[in-house]
Amino acid sequence: MSGGVDSSVAAALMTEAGHDVEGATLKLWGGPSDSGCCSVADVDDARRVAQQLGIPHHVFNMTDHFATAVVDPYVAAHAAGRTPNPCIECNRHVKFDRLLDRATRLGFDALATGHHARVDRAGTYRLLRGADPLKDQSYVLSMLGQHQLARVVLPVGTMTKDDVRAHAARLGLRTAAKPDSQDVCFIHAGDGGREGFLGRRLDLHRADVVDQSGDTVGSVDAVELVTIGQRRGIGHGPDGRRRYVVAVDVTARRVVVGGDPSVDTVALDPVTVTWVDRPLAPGDRAIAQVSAHGRLAGCTVDPGPVVRFDHPQRPVAPGQTVALYDPADPDAVVGAGIAA
Repeated sequence: MSGGVDSSVAAALMTEAGHDVEGATLKLWGGPSDSGCCSVADVDDARRVAQQLGIPHHVFNMTDHFATAVVDPYVAAHAAGRTPNPCIECNRHVKFDRLLDRATRLGFDALATGHHARVDRAGTYRLLRGADPLKDQSYVLSMLGQHQLARVVLPVGTMTKDDVRAHAARLGLRTAAKPDSQDVCFIHAGDGGREGFLGRRLDLHRADVVDQSGDTVGSVDAVELVTIGQRRGIGHGPDGRRRYVVAVDVTARRVVVGGDPSVDTVALDPVTVTWVDRPLAPGDRAIAQVSAHGRLAGCTVDPGPVVRFDHPQRPVAPGQTVALYDPADPDAVVGAGIAA
């Protein structure tokens, strides 16, 4: 229970279904936060909702594990010129690993969360998109496999967000109208945002911005904050067209920009590739999604593994997750990997 409306309604639905339910809130971050999942107020909201539902409530302190498994790698990735997704790594290492393991050791049968996705239990477990396409979170759960899906319940996955809020309002839950949380719980706008957070943890370096001919066309204050495909702050070319970042070299302190970029393939770091069930074989077809609400792209999985797009796509920044869906059922996740 994060203190948000989705997890509040998930707990309510499980209670209404007759299950023996207990609420658990994770304390992950001790610093300032803009997100609805880590502050003292969020913990209090979760506790009060649990009281309204008549269920016990626990707070598990996982700040040390969160720092080691999520925050430190986030900082290290930026130092190397990569663009990490800390929410996916939190799901991978904290919520659906450490918390799920603790729930099992405490004797609970399943872990229910407020994610907008579905689990099909007819035979082999399948991870499916949520019913609300605007709130679907299958992308950030795309690293889950059979072991996790066997013990995970996603009660709000069949509901739209409006349905979730309406159900919370009917029950009089204090979170019914609470705004959705921001993505990165440890980044606080009032504390300097991403630049301030990283600037306190690593040295940020000025870098030259060069065009694809090697001519210097500008500079950036921190090469560690630049991501491939970025448009903001890059300006326009002499022809008046917007420029995009096409390459980042942290060591050389150089950012290469060009016109609207496109790529035919993206290589996945094989260490990070996971499958919901069986691995795709070389030559198998898939549908790729490279951001939480990104456009879908038909592709073929080649040895490597390499995702080969049917049509050129915007570049995928190293560190970003590429989720793969089943062409025969585009709602079904088949696997995921991190762009190398």
